[in-house]
Amino acid sequence: MSAAFARVIIDRAIHRELDYALPETLAERVEIGSRVRVPFREKSALATVVALLGQTDAPGVRPIEAVVGDRPALSPKLLELARWMSAYYCCPIETVARTLLPQVIRRAEVSWKKQLFVRRTRDVDPQEIEALRRRAPRQAELLSAVAKLDAPIAAAELLRKTQLDNAALRGLEKRGFVELREQQVERDPHSEDEFIATTNLVLNAEQAVALQAIEEAVSAPEHSQPLLLHGVTGSGKTEIYLQAIRVATRRGKTAIVLVPEISLTPQTVERFKSRFAEAQDCVAVLHSHLSEGERHDEWQKINSGRARIVIGARSAIFAPLENLGLIVVDEEHENSYKQEDAPRYHARDVAVVRGKMEGAAVVLGSATPSLESYHNATTGKYRLLNLTQRVDACEMPLIRIVDLRLERQKEKIAPIISSKLRDAITARLEKREQTILFLNRRGFSTSLVCSNCGQARECPNCSVALTFHRTAARLTCHLCGHTAAVPKKCPECGQDALIYSGFGTEKVESHVTEIFAHAVVRRMDADTMTRKDAYRETLRAFRSGKIDILVGTQMIAKGLHFPNVTLVGIINADLALHLPDFRAGERTFQLLTQVAGRAGRGETPGEVFVQTYTPFSPSIQFARHHDFAGYFQQELEFRERCDFPPFKHAVLITIRSAHEKRASFSAETLARRLKEALPAEFILGTPAPAPLEKLQGQFRFHILVRGDAIMRLSRLIRETLDKLPFPEDVAVAVDVDPYQLL
Repeated sequence: MSAAFARVIIDRAIHRELDYALPETLAERVEIGSRVRVPFREKSALATVVALLGQTDAPGVRPIEAVVGDRPALSPKLLELARWMSAYYCCPIETVARTLLPQVIRRAEVSWKKQLFVRRTRDVDPQEIEALRRRAPRQAELLSAVAKLDAPIAAAELLRKTQLDNAALRGLEKRGFVELREQQVERDPHSEDEFIATTNLVLNAEQAVALQAIEEAVSAPEHSQPLLLHGVTGSGKTEIYLQAIRVATRRGKTAIVLVPEISLTPQTVERFKSRFAEAQDCVAVLHSHLSEGERHDEWQKINSGRARIVIGARSAIFAPLENLGLIVVDEEHENSYKQEDAPRYHARDVAVVRGKMEGAAVVLGSATPSLESYHNATTGKYRLLNLTQRVDACEMPLIRIVDLRLERQKEKIAPIISSKLRDAITARLEKREQTILFLNRRGFSTSLVCSNCGQARECPNCSVALTFHRTAARLTCHLCGHTAAVPKKCPECGQDALIYSGFGTEKVESHVTEIFAHAVVRRMDADTMTRKDAYRETLRAFRSGKIDILVGTQMIAKGLHFPNVTLVGIINADLALHLPDFRAGERTFQLLTQVAGRAGRGETPGEVFVQTYTPFSPSIQFARHHDFAGYFQQELEFRERCDFPPFKHAVLITIRSAHEKRASFSAETLARRLKEALPAEFILGTPAPAPLEKLQGQFRFHILVRGDAIMRLSRLIRETLDKLPFPEDVAVAVDVDPYQLL
C-alpha cells in the first residue's frame, strides 16, 4: 500500500510528532528524511519527515504544502541516531533534529550562487579585431582577450584581468562574438589556496601495526570494536589517519574526521587536501568560521555524494555521508567535543554510536585519552593501539618545573616570566629557533581592585570579576560579554586607589615585547582571532619563521606541528588545577602534556618550562615524566572511591532563574520529586548553589545524580520533569555525562 500520510518533526519545541496528508502532486518526491513546509497553527513551518504512513488516527489532518530541496536532508540512519540521542541525552527529538542540520540548510534561505560566464561563440579572425578597433577600441581589446580563451570564463574575472567595463562586454554580445550565460558556482573556502600533492610516508613498526588494525576494522566493522589510538605527541597519528582513509575510500567507503578546535582546522585541512589533491572536490570542510554560503555549498557537496571525506569540528559528526566506512575523532579527550546547549551531546560518544549503527570503524586518537576512553580500552570494550615513540626518532621534550614560590621570594613579586624561562627564550632567539608561551587566560589584567576597600569590579550579571583589556580600554566579562568603562575612582569608597591585579595573554604579549625588543611577538586568542582568516594567516606566518614568539591560549596547545619550535613556556600551570570540578586534575595533566608536545618536533630536542605554585601536584609531576599510565591509575582510584565516571554515569541538572529564591525553591522541589521517582540504585545529590552561582543574570542551583543504567535514569528524569510545573521564569537544563560542573 502506498503512503498517504507523512509523520513529521516540526522545527519548533512542541514535544510531539504530527501527521500530514500527502498530496498526489508531492507523493513521489516525499521520502523519509525529506524537508517539507507544512501548515502549523496559523502559519507555515519547516519540518522533517520521519515516517511514511498508509493511514493515521490523527483528526483534522492537513496536507503538506511543499517539499524543500531535491534530496532528503537526513538518512534513515541519521534519524535513528537522533532518536538514540533524544533518549540518551534526555531532550526532545525536535531539538536533536535541529542540531543534525546546519541552520543554513534548515532554514532554506540560502541557495546556490549564480555567476555570469562568457563563452566565445566562434573563432575570431585577427582582421576582425583590427576592423573593430577603428570603431570600438575597448571592445576590440576585450575581443582580443576573448579570442585566446579555451573555455568559458567568469565575466567578473575577465573584466578584472582586462581592466575593462561591462559596456564593452555587452557590446561584444550584441555583435555576436560572445554569449553570456548564468551558471551555478560553488563558494569554496579554500579556492585561493594551492595544495601540492603528497604521498604516503613510510610508517614505523608501531604505526604499521595500528594501520593494519584499522584496515581490519574497516573491512569487517561488524566484528570490530572502537579503536583507541594512544600515541605520544609527535608519534604520527595523523599519517595513520590519512592512510586509513585512503584504504576506506579505495573500497568505495566514506570517512569523517573530527578535530576539536577551529584553530586546528587550517593545518588539518591542508594535510588532507594535499594528500587527496588528485580530487580535492572529495574533501569537504565543516566548521563555524565558514560563511553561510560556504556552509551551504559544502553541505550540499556532501549530501549529493561528491564529497567522500569530511573534516570538521563537533557537528561534522552529522555529515550526511552514505556508505560510511571510517570515523576518526582526533584529540578525543577534548572538552570542545561536548556541546553546552541542548542537546548536550558529546561528539566522541555520538561517533561511537553512529559507527555501530552504520557499520563503520571508529578510531579515537589522543596523546592523553580521557579516563572514560582509556578505561574502556583497559576493560576490553575498546581495542587499545599504542604509539610509544615519536616519528623520525625525535626525543620527547625535557620538562623543567619552575617553582614560582621561590621566584617570588627572590624578586619580591611574582614574575610573569621567570629568570630561567627568560634565559631560555634568549638562547632560542640567538639560535633563530621559535618559542611558544601558553597561558589559558586572555585579557591584560584579570581584575580591577581597590587597594583601599578591597572591592573588585564584578560583572553585574555573573559571579566573576571583570577583566581589563588594554587594547579596547574596557572591562569585560568573559562569560556574558558585559563591558564597562574603566572608572577613575573606586565606585564603592570613592578613593583613587584602583590597582590592576593578575594578568592574561594580552599582558604577557606586552611584557615579552618589552623584554625582547628585537623579537617578533604575536598573540593568538579569542580577542585577536576575530577575522575569518586570522588563524590561517598567523599560523602560516609562524610556520614560515616570520614570528619568533607566539603567545596564546589553548587554541595553540594541541595538534599544531612546527619543527622549529624548540621551547614551550607554560606561564601558570595552576589556573585550572584548583577548580571545584572532579575533572580539574585530569584537564591540567592533559593540557600540560599537549602544550609540552609542541616542542622538539624537528631535529633539535625540545625543552618545556612549567611555572607553578604547586610543583608537587600529581597532575604536574606525572606530566613532567610523560607518565600517562601512572596518572591514569592514580586518578582512577580516586574516581572509583567517589563513584564518579567512568565507574558511574553522571547527570547534572541545573535550575536557573533571575530570582534566587524561586530557583532555590524549584531545586528543592525537583530534588524531592526525584527522590520519590528514582530507585535506591541511583545516587541523588543534595541541591546546592552552583560553584559559579550567578551567570548571565541568572541564579543557578545544581542537582547531581549518578548511576549505572543511564538510559533508565534519563527516562525517569524526563518523566519527573514532565509532571512538574515550573514557574515561567525558571528554566531547567539536564546534562548527561557533564564535562563542566561549574
